[in-house]
Amino acid sequence: MIIGKNVILRTIYSHEVEHVYELIANINTKGRFWHLNFPSSGEFMKEFNRTGFWGIDEGRMLILNHQGEYVGEILYFKGLDYQSGYEVGYELFSPQYEGRGYMSEALLLFCAYMFSIRPINRIQVNMMEGNVASERVAIKCGFTYEGTMRKATFNQGQYHNLKLYSLLREECPPLESLLQK
Repeated sequence: MIIGKNVILRTIYSHEVEHVYELIANINTKGRFWHLNFPSSGEFMKEFNRTGFWGIDEGRMLILNHQGEYVGEILYFKGLDYQSGYEVGYELFSPQYEGRGYMSEALLLFCAYMFSIRPINRIQVNMMEGNVASERVAIKCGFTYEGTMRKATFNQGQYHNLKLYSLLREECPPLESLLQK
């Protein structure tokens, strides 16, 4: 468990897998920038039973506030084999948590944690062009804009440009400086 000033990051407990599935599979609460596809509940449970949603090439953590509310999730996955590092995705489970700084703190904590446990040199975030909130989060966390990939993703019936941001190991503050003491 990683405890920050306003958020807690942790892996998913077995007794909450069904509830977490309902949170991530509820397309009514997804913003227009989050992909609407999700795994079947059976596949989701099977993956949890196999890996606990945590491994070398991919994983996910919950983002909770200090009141224990499920704020969102943050996930990572290995991109192309020749790329160093991970790609990170993040989402809030409800618009009620927008604008409170939860995601910025969670992303920075998560990156610092990953740099402290894995021999990776970079973490990248891809976001659909126009996703101002996600772009603000990345910039606030020190990510650098690297370019735009034209028509690189298909979402809600259309192709969209993706903006690529990255954070290098030496640009990330040490984990100890971000933890609540």
